Amino acid sequence: MTEEFKIVIPARYESSRFPGKPLADIHGKPMIQRVHEAAVDSGASEVVIATDSTMIGMAAEEFGATVCMTGTDHASGTDRLCEVVNKLDWADDTVVVNLQGDEPLTPPAIVNQVAVNLINNRQAGCATLYTSLTQEEAKDPHIVKVVTDVNGMALYFSRSIIPYIRDADDQAMAELKYKRHIGLYAYRVELLKQFESMETCVLEQAEKLEQLRLMWHGIRIHTAEATSIPGRGIDTPDDLERVRAAIAPDY
Repeated sequence: MTEEFKIVIPARYESSRFPGKPLADIHGKPMIQRVHEAAVDSGASEVVIATDSTMIGMAAEEFGATVCMTGTDHASGTDRLCEVVNKLDWADDTVVVNLQGDEPLTPPAIVNQVAVNLINNRQAGCATLYTSLTQEEAKDPHIVKVVTDVNGMALYFSRSIIPYIRDADDQAMAELKYKRHIGLYAYRVELLKQFESMETCVLEQAEKLEQLRLMWHGIRIHTAEATSIPGRGIDTPDDLERVRAAIAPDY
């Protein structure tokens, strides 16, 4: 089977906490360029930056990226992804990774991993990844947890601690593993076309987790432990400073 996939990088200029962050400088390169470089290094056959900003579009074209201009009214990066696959008329069986434009520390290896996992699991419509958590970390509602079945298919995602331990012996505790969901997804274009017409559900509204809409409508989500641990994303100027410190300058 050919392990070929594409990447779309949604990049929005407006942000309540950090306007213009895709253009923020990281050692002489805009953030969006750092993300694009990671995408290219993942082995994708095509990488597209999807943006509603002419400034981001012009900056991306300056460093040689392919740009798809999108609407300004998308509720999420997935909605922007749907517009791109329709505009570019990609085939239904095309695998597309949604790589957020504010994640410059995403290892290229896990971008490739999530795409290949979906390619190799035809029964899933979507694939994602997780890392391990301690029980104390799992109590944090800002950290999204996932529980899976024996085949790696997601059973549920939640901000609450899952699974909840009622009465467990030492052996059960030793086998228990809390899983932190990583917001990196691979989709088939066929599913993205369906997503546009999928109604939201009470679980998505309660947890504020978009992937629960897919599960509500019967879509199976494949999960696996990430082969590399991603660095933190950038939501605020303070996050940017931490990422700058983590990335060595290019000389």
